[in-house]
Parts: sequence; structure tokens; C-alpha cells
Amino acid sequence: MAQAAPPTPLPPVGITRAGPVEIITIQNPPFNVLVTPVLDALVDAFVAANQDPTVRCIVLTGYGDRAFTGGANIREMVTKDVQGARDYSAKGQSLTNLIEHMPIPVILAVRGVCLGGGCEISLACDFIIAADDARFAQPEINIGVIPGWGGSRRLPRAIGVARARHWIFTGEMVPALEACKQGLVTKVVPKEKLMEEALAFARILCSKAAVALAAAKFAVNQAVDASRLMGLEYERDLWGVLFSTEDQKEGMTAFIEHRPAVFHDRADWDERTKGFPWKEWETERNIFEEARREAIIGSLEDRPAENGGKKVSKRPEGA
Repeated sequence: MAQAAPPTPLPPVGITRAGPVEIITIQNPPFNVLVTPVLDALVDAFVAANQDPTVRCIVLTGYGDRAFTGGANIREMVTKDVQGARDYSAKGQSLTNLIEHMPIPVILAVRGVCLGGGCEISLACDFIIAADDARFAQPEINIGVIPGWGGSRRLPRAIGVARARHWIFTGEMVPALEACKQGLVTKVVPKEKLMEEALAFARILCSKAAVALAAAKFAVNQAVDASRLMGLEYERDLWGVLFSTEDQKEGMTAFIEHRPAVFHDRADWDERTKGFPWKEWETERNIFEEARREAIIGSLEDRPAENGGKKVSKRPEGA
């Protein structure tokens, strides 16, 4: 049964306790969109939980049954310039970094959709318990940008590079059972038992030694990807520069206007990609050109020698 709409406006984040388990609930129905007040309240809630010695585990969830969260607020983003976009990316990354690095285990309990920034928050959690109606996606490509809150780093780590490419390049929705098969989701349960299952698992974690749990969380994160914070800065730069493109403006405007976006082809490519990191690399070291040269050289070395058996030059002129 669908949860009724609240009779009065809810605070952006709700906090309740079940013994040593703190339940943090995003409360912006119907889709719990991550507007700035929600992001700020989430940061405050996690900081406060970390400072409370009686909190042994956190369950994060969303209000209602339609969504954990539909993602970041596109109306807030559509008019941002490059620096404003970088700042917004940094805001989202600060939340996901806080969740990933805090010494308390964080379990995500998901019903309905978990999209965009919400999916990136899920990637920062230690465990995901999903209802059988849950669906996940990184749909940013459909509005002319990429994940900007850590998704480009954490998703490949969670499900592998090939699958992460498919999620990020297509923006397709992935049902909970498939997300579980791919390694993102810990467990899929009947929707009516979601919180019961999440709290039962939280109580198991609460029975463990708190210091050992914190050490285990740190050790596993370091073992999987010790350099992830460097990658987050790279993602933030790309996210910001995308806000100088016509495709970003078209994609987000089309979303707000409820119409299909019409994106450009690769005409005027050099002009339209000014400011992107790979353009800076090309100034100092043209990686594509190096790859092209190596491919030509490798091809020449594999061919039978011509001209009376003369050896093919290692560095052909003009290649």
C-alpha cells in the first residue's frame, strides 16, 4: 500500500532510533529530490551521528514507496556556469565522501527509484538492501552531463569497468535483481519487508566490535581503490566544464520542459571541446597521436620486409 502524503510539510531529513541503529530518512516526497536543503541536512545528520557514541550503525532510506531519491535537483543546476557546477559537484562529493569514510557502517534501504545523485549516494554506502521494486540508474548522459558526485569512480569499483560503462554511457534503468547480480546490491527482499530486513542486518553489525568494524571499513576501501580521491577531483573538473556546453543546456532544459533532448553531432568538435582536460593533455602530449603512431609502427613491423629484404624503419617519417 502506498504511503499517504504527509499532512504538513516534513523537515528535509527525518531522524529516528531503533536502539543503537540510527535511521536517517530523506523526506522530500514524492521523489525525495536532493535539493540543497536536503543535502545540507544529510551532511548535518551524518556528522551528528558520527559524534554520538551510542550510534553503532546507520540505516539510510527515503520517505514513501516511490523513490529513495530521484537524484539531484536539475532546476538548481540548469543555469550554473563552470565554477558553479564544480562547486555543486564538490557539495555532492563531500556528502558521499563523508558516508564512505565515516567509521560507522551505513546500510541503504531502497524502495522505488534510485537515480543519479541518489545512485551515487548508494555507492558510498557499505551495504544496499533493495526492495524487489527498486531500480537504479546513472541517467546523467540523458541531460548532457556525467555523474558528478563520485559515480564515475565508485561505480566501476562496485560492478566492474565494462558494466559501469554501460550504465554511464546509456543511462538505462537497472532492476534491483540485476543490480544484485552485477554486485551493486547486497540483498533483494520483498518490498513490505525492506525495513525489517535492513534493521535485522544493522543489529548484526551492532553486535560486532565497533573499532574492528571501523578498521575493516577503512582497510577494504583502501584495498579496493587507494587513489579514489584523486579521481573525484578529475570527475569534478569534467562535470564543471560540461556546464559550458550547449548540450548541457539543451539536456537539462528539455528535462524541465518534459520533451526529448536534441543533441549536436561532432561538428565543430575542436571549438566545442575547448577547456576539457584531454584538450590540455593534447597541448603537452597528444595521447591520441601517440597511439596512432604506435599503431602504424606496429602494423609496419608485422608486415613482410619489402625492397629486397630491407628492415622497415622503426620511426617512419611523417607517420
